[in-house]
Amino acid sequence: MLHSGELAARADEVPTAERVRDAALVVVDMQNDFVRKGAPLEVPDARATVPVIAGLIGRFRDKGRPVIFTRFVSGAEPGLMWLWSPECRPDTKCCWPGHMRRYPDAEGAFDCADVIEELRPQDEDIVIDKRGYGAFHGTDLSARLRYMSVTSLVITGTVTQICVEETAREAFHHGFRTTIVSDAVSSFAPGLHAATLENFAMKFGWVAGAEDVSSWL
Repeated sequence: MLHSGELAARADEVPTAERVRDAALVVVDMQNDFVRKGAPLEVPDARATVPVIAGLIGRFRDKGRPVIFTRFVSGAEPGLMWLWSPECRPDTKCCWPGHMRRYPDAEGAFDCADVIEELRPQDEDIVIDKRGYGAFHGTDLSARLRYMSVTSLVITGTVTQICVEETAREAFHHGFRTTIVSDAVSSFAPGLHAATLENFAMKFGWVAGAEDVSSWL
């Protein structure tokens, strides 16, 4: 029986080019209501990842590879999300598409569910709206990836131990070789961030820095 250390060693033997063969970039939930200062579900560390994610977006676009943005969306329908994220309730309307909000680090009002202006999706990019944590659950993401002949995913965004992890684990179960970019994901809980990356690298995929991932492409 192979132990976790031996499994990780075997995974490390996979050539780096194979880890990102026919890859797509996934940018998870880099939305106004998570990233902007004073946002209802603010993740301050997410702002530090914006330049790193932007660099990867440029790299993938230059290579002609797909760039996929996910948006966590909520709304007026009550459910479990209201229990675990009460900011989604009507008194705050976190991530309600069409709800305009002002943030102290930007001028004007912004759709609170939109991807931040610094990473604005282009016409050729794909935007996946999800009502849960993972980008595959209840969406057509897997089918769209297979239609584009994508076989591996590079994951960035926020929050590491919630929507990033759920999306990356789902990718594993849908058969996509998956890499989480360690300096392009963020969390409000450093300990959970570190534990998530360590656990993912043990059983689900690879964890690497943006510079290394760019060199693999």
